[in-house]
Amino acid sequence: MSSATMTSKGQITIPKQIRAELGLTPGTRVTFTRNEDGEYVLSRKPRSVKDLKGRLRFTGEPKTLDEMDGGIAHGAAESLG
Repeated sequence: MSSATMTSKGQITIPKQIRAELGLTPGTRVTFTRNEDGEYVLSRKPRSVKDLKGRLRFTGEPKTLDEMDGGIAHGAAESLG
């Protein structure tokens, strides 16, 4: 079992082993849920697709919808063999 101490600002440092097990990195959102025993459980908040906005960059020429559809169809045909 791990423990931590709260600062005067109400901040708690989560021990390294717990951060690693939960996959917590800077900026990760967490939730606190109260269970039937009255204890609080810390969990990593599930990510939304919206969280991925801006993560992928395309530096080439812009593609038309027809070109994108063609690329998708080509990739699907290749994966089917």
